[in-house]
Amino acid sequence: MPHPPPTPAAYWDTYMPHRGEGDQPAPVVDRFEWTQYPGHGPGAEVLGHPCRALELGPAEGKEAVFLARQGVEVIGVDLSPVQVARARGWWREDPRVSFVCGDVCDYLASDSEPFDAVYSVWGAVWFTDPEQMFPLVAKRLAPGGIFAFSQAEPVVGSYGPQPMRGKWLEGRERELTVLRWQYKPEVWSDLLKRHGFTDIDARVLGPPEAGKLGTLMVRARIAG
Repeated sequence: MPHPPPTPAAYWDTYMPHRGEGDQPAPVVDRFEWTQYPGHGPGAEVLGHPCRALELGPAEGKEAVFLARQGVEVIGVDLSPVQVARARGWWREDPRVSFVCGDVCDYLASDSEPFDAVYSVWGAVWFTDPEQMFPLVAKRLAPGGIFAFSQAEPVVGSYGPQPMRGKWLEGRERELTVLRWQYKPEVWSDLLKRHGFTDIDARVLGPPEAGKLGTLMVRARIAG
């Protein structure tokens, strides 16, 4: 009997942070990082001064915890039960942050309580159809609220939904695959405009060293 195809949650249950077996120490939380290069690029100021924030795909939860320690009430929603359990264990002493296991679009559609900021750091925005997600984000943002996300810069000529494979994960019998959405900055801008966002800034932030991968940075505001 053939095996059922792996779910996206199975990919993220296996994907980084994959630090080995057994309990792992919590990562250090000393800066809000949008890029893959510590200390490079902007920080939490991109989000303004939110009272309530929602992170889409927080994984380790470092950025959510950073905001919480600045006095922000933060909810992080992640598809992976493994990563949610790990984040809850690491940050259970931080009362301003909580982690929910579930699909981000389902969560966005499930309630109407507003957030001052919705953001994703190499997280769920990268792996969700923007035509599905963006209108849901717009409805959950308070007037004037900020939507911001980062991910790898797009590969030239590889736009739209692109497969990302996890064959490099050792010990797997089958290759795991998820889709990630890649567009030029101007296409992200057009998508956001069509769904009611304004004050859009979409750009590729260059790497700290030549030859490295850059970071797509996008920030927009909902009308208020």
